[in-house]
Amino acid sequence: MERTAASSVRLEPWSRSDLQLLRRANAPELMDHLGGPESEEQLIGRHGRYVALSADRTGRGRMFRIALPGEAEAVGTIGFWERTWKGQEVYETGWAVLAEFQGRGIASAATLAVAEQARAENKHRYLHAYPSVDNGASNGVCRKAGFQLIGACEIEYPPGHPMLTHDWRLDLHPER
Repeated sequence: MERTAASSVRLEPWSRSDLQLLRRANAPELMDHLGGPESEEQLIGRHGRYVALSADRTGRGRMFRIALPGEAEAVGTIGFWERTWKGQEVYETGWAVLAEFQGRGIASAATLAVAEQARAENKHRYLHAYPSVDNGASNGVCRKAGFQLIGACEIEYPPGHPMLTHDWRLDLHPER
């Protein structure tokens, strides 16, 4: 993929019709750094949370499917949502690009686009990402998208499953 193709990544709001995309993103190779694939029941629950988050207009966050020109189907997922981190309200982001579309700059372009969406909410100063320390590709996405590496930390994901991650932070409003 040429650089211009990655720059034409579109974020489209998550909808009820996106459950199949979530199932495709639940592949073992995509969930390896996140504790493994989820059960169908877990996926349906997560899909419901994504639909609700995308319908919410209070600035709590949004979920999106990642679309590319010329592709009939979405190529991945990305979003941002609120969390309390070290006593401060922040946004967190996470993404998944389907295996056949990886290595083309899509995740980095989508992360830049989702940062713009979070910035437009004008609610929280920071956007964090917590990729596993072993996930070189996702750590590279953070670096390319301009996030600052704060350090290693432990996160539970899924709940009850502690994992060692990097805490990456992007200042959404550096002028403040």
